[in-house]
Amino acid sequence: MIIHYDEIFSWAILKLTNMAEKNDSLSNIITIDGSYLEGGGQILRNSTALSVLLEIPIRVEKIRAGRSQGGLRPQHLTGIQLLSQLSEAKLHNGNIGATEIIFTPRTIKGGNYIADTKTAGSVCLMMQTAIPCLLFANNSSYLRLLGGTNAEFAPEIDYYSMVFQPIARRFNFNFDINLVRRGYYPKGGGEVRITVNPIDQLTAVDLTEFGQIKRFFGRAFVAGTLSKRIAYEMAEAAEKLIHKQYSKDIPIEIQVVKEPDNMAIGTATGIIVGAETTTGCILASSALGKRGVPANDVGTQATEDLLYDLSYQACVDRHLQDQLIILMALAKGHSKIRCGPLSDHTKTAIFVAELLTKVKFKVTEVSSLKTEHDQSNSTTLQASATSASNTSNSTFIVECEGLGYQRRS
Repeated sequence: MIIHYDEIFSWAILKLTNMAEKNDSLSNIITIDGSYLEGGGQILRNSTALSVLLEIPIRVEKIRAGRSQGGLRPQHLTGIQLLSQLSEAKLHNGNIGATEIIFTPRTIKGGNYIADTKTAGSVCLMMQTAIPCLLFANNSSYLRLLGGTNAEFAPEIDYYSMVFQPIARRFNFNFDINLVRRGYYPKGGGEVRITVNPIDQLTAVDLTEFGQIKRFFGRAFVAGTLSKRIAYEMAEAAEKLIHKQYSKDIPIEIQVVKEPDNMAIGTATGIIVGAETTTGCILASSALGKRGVPANDVGTQATEDLLYDLSYQACVDRHLQDQLIILMALAKGHSKIRCGPLSDHTKTAIFVAELLTKVKFKVTEVSSLKTEHDQSNSTTLQASATSASNTSNSTFIVECEGLGYQRRS
């Protein structure tokens, strides 16, 4: 038998090199406690997105420990697998029910990507993680996302087009949304196609001047076997409640829609109600119908949530707060936003952003009766765990000096 020692030697060197590279990458790994605060999917989404952008390997443990059915669910796994595709990442333990993963990204690549939750899991939550990454890809990207377009406990696709997209332009980026088909719980089956063109850098924003409300808008819909009358009842309830608190001189335009059968899968009903101010602030809230819940109650619920945020003269609603944190951390310059009480999602987003980017956030509590120029006596709070309590009659200024992250050539 002829032994080729040179081949054995080369193989051994290659093996040792691979082991050294692996050990070196794991030695730099950052461990993130997935049970932090509400212990949901938010910490997983933000940490993996920033991991991709910063090319930092992470270990997320105790995944969704705060949920009755912990660990990765199909929609979370699909979102992580999408990030793995676009960054050529190694994903260890990417299985349904996994309570710990190791995620090691490489370089962000533009291209065509498909992600299918195979459930009614939210396509918008996949957008939430993928879009910030693809903004810094080497070329344009095209996403085909399948799942739920109007889901509970997640932004609806209408929120993305009516609120997030216009605010994104303030950060100097845009993306195209092509809604092919709506999908609802429990069937899912919705399809959204997203086009993202790369940019060099995000621009800092100042969303602290509320101005005056110039219009209310919205969309009430029914799909499947439900009568369009239900959508009218939701819209009428919303308008009635708005008129109780605001002048009838402020225009209200709520679109009432019966979804075409070829544009929606399943039976559902819901409403989104929003407001735009003279300074360009856009806030909204939504609600989905449930069996046994009167249509006017659904319209009232969405409107009450919106009016609550407006009562603070918040420039950013409770649903947008957390989504802006990652953009503020990455942007060049000083960003600040005014909002009502910080949600646990927002506190979690700040925690992850500070941990991975080393950017420091400041949260300042300000009496809602004060103006932007009368904050000298306001209390500056640490932006960590319990930074801002749900204090009545107060708004919160969230600000940071961004990283100034740039697209790699």
